[in-house]
Amino acid sequence: MWLSVNALPVRIRKAAGTSIRPLQLGVIGSGIDHPDLQALQETGRVVCKAVHDPIASNISAGEASGIRQCSRIEELLNSDLDGVIVASPRVLHISHCIAALQSGKAVFVQKPLARSAAETAAVLDVARSVDRLIAVDFPYRHIVGANELRRLIKDGQLGQVFTADLIFHGVFGHERPWFYECASGGGGCVMDVGVHLVDLALGLLGDCVTGISSNLYRQGAKLHPPYEMVEDYATAEFFLGETQVRLACSWNLQATQDAVIEARFYGTEGGVALRNIKGSLQDFELHQFSATTSRQVDRTPDAPLGGELGRWAARLGESNRFDPEVAQALVVAQVIDRIYSR
Repeated sequence: MWLSVNALPVRIRKAAGTSIRPLQLGVIGSGIDHPDLQALQETGRVVCKAVHDPIASNISAGEASGIRQCSRIEELLNSDLDGVIVASPRVLHISHCIAALQSGKAVFVQKPLARSAAETAAVLDVARSVDRLIAVDFPYRHIVGANELRRLIKDGQLGQVFTADLIFHGVFGHERPWFYECASGGGGCVMDVGVHLVDLALGLLGDCVTGISSNLYRQGAKLHPPYEMVEDYATAEFFLGETQVRLACSWNLQATQDAVIEARFYGTEGGVALRNIKGSLQDFELHQFSATTSRQVDRTPDAPLGGELGRWAARLGESNRFDPEVAQALVVAQVIDRIYSR
């Protein structure tokens, strides 16, 4: 899931009177039609130089813009690139990420990093061994209100946070068939949108995970492990430390708007709710409440303008060395594995 942006981090804006070489990027997967990448290129700090995708229609825009189209991944990785965006089907994430890292390139990969914890660990092991930057597109950890929510919890303003409810219901499906194949996609709505809820919960409440249970459904029928069909509705429950966390996510739910996204946290001294606005995937508001009163917290964006891709590009502009922060992707993958009972 790629989020549109209107501006970029200060560190990668074009500074008056300076001449800085633009980051040279390549894309593996679904071409160059990503708003974040387009916006980054408009600043002159990032240039998309090469694209590799087996589906010619996905990169037709590259023909007009002069972007090099590579018929083989080796051709792209042998190009003079600073980094590679991996936007291929999940079954290919592990091979594409490892190949890019071993060629000396930094990597930005669409979520999740891979289909399982084992594949995720394998990619991170390579990234550490070659000391190259890798980041995952988990944008909801830095949406509007997320940093303030994190501060409220950390400072104890909610008291002891003992329960949390997170939901992501999308009234949409996917055109690409691999989304509906267990072997290719690794799972259904949990892998697609539920993974954002897991990442957000871990970032707010810590990574001490216990007691995971789940229920998966397809068109109203309960599925049973080992799962051979992807789910379109799922619930999961687990503990992060002493906090009980409940998740629910879906595709194509009768939800009255394009998406319903919300994270509610209840503590002994108050509560807080982070929710999307009018079905948006990128506009959010934060409300803090106590008993019968509620106040809206300032809606200033928390992420550097430019999203997670902009954040990665800013880091890459300073250094291409491995960033330990990406380790949370492995914990996310371990929780997803448990939700799928594997």
